[in-house]
Amino acid sequence: MQFFILVGGLIGLAVNGWRGALIGGLLVWALLPLLGRLLLRTAVKKITAVQAQFLDSTFAVMGAVCKADGHVSENEIRVAEALFDQLRLNGEARDAAKRAFNRGKSADFDLDAELARFAAASRAQPMFRQMFLQVQVSAIIADGQMHAAEHAMLARIARALGLSDRDLAMLEAMMRSGAGGFSGGSAGAGGGSGGVGRDAPGALEDAYQVLGVAASASDGEIKRAYRKLMSENHPDKLAAKGLPESMRALAEEKTRRITAAYQRIERARGGIKS
Repeated sequence: MQFFILVGGLIGLAVNGWRGALIGGLLVWALLPLLGRLLLRTAVKKITAVQAQFLDSTFAVMGAVCKADGHVSENEIRVAEALFDQLRLNGEARDAAKRAFNRGKSADFDLDAELARFAAASRAQPMFRQMFLQVQVSAIIADGQMHAAEHAMLARIARALGLSDRDLAMLEAMMRSGAGGFSGGSAGAGGGSGGVGRDAPGALEDAYQVLGVAASASDGEIKRAYRKLMSENHPDKLAAKGLPESMRALAEEKTRRITAAYQRIERARGGIKS
């Protein structure tokens, strides 16, 4: 604040001497708190708009991806309802989410237009895009399998949001590690809570993919990849960037699965050296 007051004083000095310096400094001192409050309100309004678009687009696109294989399974419906609970949706918010889901299932749903709206709203909040794709992958894997049409739709969604094939592959591997989708879903091998199943087919291969490393990576590379992912996805760090409390469960789910992948690799190697 003192820096800006000094700048205001210098501008005033240049315009009207010492009297101008005094007036310029006082004006900045008086206006800065007002400007700060205005900027804060603008930021809060933008984040709120992104959150609202997140919920509407998430469930609309979820309806579309669940219908990609021709029908919506009971497991997929349960995943949607579990997400209602995780996001603490009640009353009108829950009804709105259900309407969005049904809108996405309709034959005339415009997936590309929906993704474009969400991409525009979340341009300054990339964390929402990762979570958005995380939700869609969870919905598809809820029935324990992924059809070619479903994977193609996920790839289409990722591209529309500016996410890479690697981002998608990591999320697919992550969600396969607990086939029940969200914690509220029916747990598969390893469980939706992030537990690790020792004998799940392909589990170790998926674990390496979750961390974004090759099976030939050194212990040091694995540990660095794990720490980097945990730092980037830590719920507290995301909250500081604007993640609302209602979405914290999604971030926690992701960090649990990252940890589960690391622990699976650690066991397979008989420990990871520092």
